[in-house]
Amino acid sequence: MRTSTVVALVGVSCAAVARPVHAQTASFVYRLGKDTVAIEQFTRTPTRLNGEMVQRSGAAVVRFHYDVTIGTTGRATSATVRRLQADGSVVPTGASEYRFRITADSVVRETVFADSVQRRAFAVSNAFVNFPVFVYAPTELLAGVRRANGNADSIPAVGLGGNVGYTGITALGGDSTRLRGGGYAMVLRFDANARLTSVDGSGTTNKAMATRGAGGIDIAAIARTMKPTGVLSLREVARGAFGAGGMVLVDYGRPLVRERSVWGGTLVPYDSVWRTGANDATHLFTTRTLTFGALTVPPGMYSLWIVHARSGTTLIVNKQTGQWGTMYDSAQDLGRVPMQLTAAPNHVEEFTIAVRALGGNRGAIELSWGPSMASVPFTASVARP
Repeated sequence: MRTSTVVALVGVSCAAVARPVHAQTASFVYRLGKDTVAIEQFTRTPTRLNGEMVQRSGAAVVRFHYDVTIGTTGRATSATVRRLQADGSVVPTGASEYRFRITADSVVRETVFADSVQRRAFAVSNAFVNFPVFVYAPTELLAGVRRANGNADSIPAVGLGGNVGYTGITALGGDSTRLRGGGYAMVLRFDANARLTSVDGSGTTNKAMATRGAGGIDIAAIARTMKPTGVLSLREVARGAFGAGGMVLVDYGRPLVRERSVWGGTLVPYDSVWRTGANDATHLFTTRTLTFGALTVPPGMYSLWIVHARSGTTLIVNKQTGQWGTMYDSAQDLGRVPMQLTAAPNHVEEFTIAVRALGGNRGAIELSWGPSMASVPFTASVARP
């Protein structure tokens, strides 16, 4: 769904729905660059926080309703989370509702299915609930708890699935804090009254960003127009051939620019290790010995990583394989080699890797995204007769 479409729908809805008296009503539109992936709106009073969220990232459009009861100390004493389909009907498979009763020394969770209710108690003190991704309004309660408890940055938490962990927010400087224990370490900003003003995932693999807006959005109407994004970053294999049986393959995820800054910006920030794609780590497989300048890569499988700095771009070949793309272990580096960053002939919306055969046993790995292409040449060993 394009941003302009959401803004138009929001404008119509706000004109038709009045804000509750003595309550703050607000919304967050979560975007990946130009594309809206989720919308959340909520109403908060001194004793309740209730809201709804619709998201389209993935295979289906999914809605969540949540209702939190707030005690006199500002902590949650109960919470209910309902999972719905786009049309508002109950999801036919899996749990449709999660209920939490929170006391000073325990949390009781009830999971509601079509034919049964499962009840489980957890011995955790003064706990909270870890809500689904794109439900961030309840972090206002965390901000209040933090201020009332000497800036404590974490408290026990129970997730919808019954996993016991923690949640909280930790200071980053100024009005910025970082969420702890959630699905993503989003940067959250609060005003002087502990009201959430923005959510920033640019430093995480989520990448979604949102700022506080007016409430009164017709989530049901918007959900009916939403289309699932499907897999946000499709998987691809780049292949190059170097003589009989000479194969060089790169398996990688293909994120889109979506009108965001790339090299040295939101997507490939300066001076950090990047996964060279999306989702699972990018993998190199070669049946030949490859020589990248002073770096020799024997036949086998490796993971590839990038460090982009103002002084230059570097390719990392790492011996660890089979991991998620945030699990980088520098102790397993085989070596590093500088890359050449040049302007791409045209804008490249979808991240693209090519293994280029340049004649004989020479080749190059090329990484194209946005306005630029990073490349590194190599030579492949000659097969034995």
